[in-house]
Amino acid sequence: MKAKVSIIMGSTSDLPVMEKAAKVLNDFKIPFEINALSAHRTPEQVEKFAKNAKENGIQAIIAGAGMAAHLPGVIAAMTSIPVIGVPIKASLDGMDALLSIAQMPPGIPVATVGINGAMNAGILAAQILAVGDADLQEAVIEFKEGLKEKIVKANEELSTVKYDYKTN
Repeated sequence: MKAKVSIIMGSTSDLPVMEKAAKVLNDFKIPFEINALSAHRTPEQVEKFAKNAKENGIQAIIAGAGMAAHLPGVIAAMTSIPVIGVPIKASLDGMDALLSIAQMPPGIPVATVGINGAMNAGILAAQILAVGDADLQEAVIEFKEGLKEKIVKANEELSTVKYDYKTN
């Protein structure tokens, strides 16, 4: 089994957030790898990873980082593979990381999910891969239908909640 998605985080302290992407990929049966690489502390390893990702079979990269959060952008600068940035809430409520990832210069796009939004990053990676995989496309459709069903059921359950002045 060869990884199709790479999950990269600035340090292992980001794992509690990034493991949500891993769970989604695992649920979709998408082979993935997880590594800790730092744009600031291991720049040579980041460059080697980014420049070799395509020939290693990687089709999407999920990169999470907090604070200055340069990791997703640095990777995106060195590869043609789609990069999904996950801003990690480490300081300033994660706004510094969000802005660092979202404010990329022209020509170096990074898809950006919400702060600590690794689950959505995993879903987005699945959707990217599903473009060329009919079975995965069907799994994504079923997943989204399941989300709709959860809300319909939750709304039905709300009807049993009673208050003196509740009208529905």
